[in-house]
Amino acid sequence: MKLQGVSTLFTSSFADFKRDKVRTALTSLGIMIGVLSVVLLIALGLGLKNYIQNQFESLGANLVMILPGSGFSGGRGPAGLAGGAEFDEKDVRSVEKVPNIKYVVPVYIHSSVITTADKEISGSIMGANEEIFSLINIDVQTGELWKKTDVEKKAKVAVLGNTLAQDLYGNPSDALGKTIRVGGMRIKVIGIANKIGNQERDGAAFIPYTTTFGSMNPKKTFFAIYLGIADKESVTTVKSEVEKTLLKRYDKDRFSVTEQSEILSTVDQIFGILNIFLVAIGSISLMVGGIGIMNIMYATVTERTREVGIRRALGATTRDILLQFLTESTMLSLFGGIVGLIVAWIIVLIVRNWFPVALNLFAVILAIGVSSGIGIFFGVFPAKKAADLSPMEAIRYE
Repeated sequence: MKLQGVSTLFTSSFADFKRDKVRTALTSLGIMIGVLSVVLLIALGLGLKNYIQNQFESLGANLVMILPGSGFSGGRGPAGLAGGAEFDEKDVRSVEKVPNIKYVVPVYIHSSVITTADKEISGSIMGANEEIFSLINIDVQTGELWKKTDVEKKAKVAVLGNTLAQDLYGNPSDALGKTIRVGGMRIKVIGIANKIGNQERDGAAFIPYTTTFGSMNPKKTFFAIYLGIADKESVTTVKSEVEKTLLKRYDKDRFSVTEQSEILSTVDQIFGILNIFLVAIGSISLMVGGIGIMNIMYATVTERTREVGIRRALGATTRDILLQFLTESTMLSLFGGIVGLIVAWIIVLIVRNWFPVALNLFAVILAIGVSSGIGIFFGVFPAKKAADLSPMEAIRYE
């Protein structure tokens, strides 16, 4: 088709849209909502993936995690379900004997209500040993970190994450020296951690794991054991040695020894599948929008039957009529897709201040490609109806 012909098609389509601006806007609205849904769902999936990756990456590059059950490796389900090992201090002492391990950190996590003199909020308690601070690069903004002697004495002391301290006292520094109450225990705040950008860590209260023994953790068990490996080259060897050590006490399917790269690989696989489902859900909106375009175009064909007859009588071919109506439906759909993409981009820019949502090239191509494809697909039927009209019957149509 010559450039002049293409220009005429677009000019004619714009002129038709201007005749009924409200109907044009409402027709594109369905596609706009569909594209907006798909793009935002993809952005949300990417945001969840980024959030989880950030959580693990903040733990350091040479991290190995000992988890109960199948852990993050698949199999029977998430860590901590029935059949998983319940780690205790004996396991910690056994693992400490493995060479090339810099840090061995037993971890107990407990969600609890944290109470101050005038406030009560839900928070996370993380019981660990003193090596947790070196493992996840935590230092104090004010005050001090508790030490090995505090673990040995079961001291009721805490280092508050920066966000938790702010939620409790407004100014994080005001928490220093205060006493918080957790599950009936009175715990003195001796330090406020610097902000590390990890929501879980910034919102936790770190206490010696021995302090949790009692009403909070009567079994004296751990959620996991974190290992900080001396160097990257030793990770594989350490994993193998740790597995051999734990196999002396547990069956193979009752624990997993996982390095960070394996966890992130599993996260990628999970979110790859999740994105497919999210796109499928959002596509329902696109389908509805496409049907809306088809209905409007059928109505347009009926309204413009005499116009089609006159154009055919003046020499327009079946192909010309077909291309005219296809161009109109595609432009309606593409316009809705572009507006939906712009709105989604604005929403993402706003939300990313609080959550790491993101747009990628796939989402952009999908939005533009699918919206154009829907316009063509759902425009074919009314366009063909218009092109097949007999010139004489169309002119006589009332």
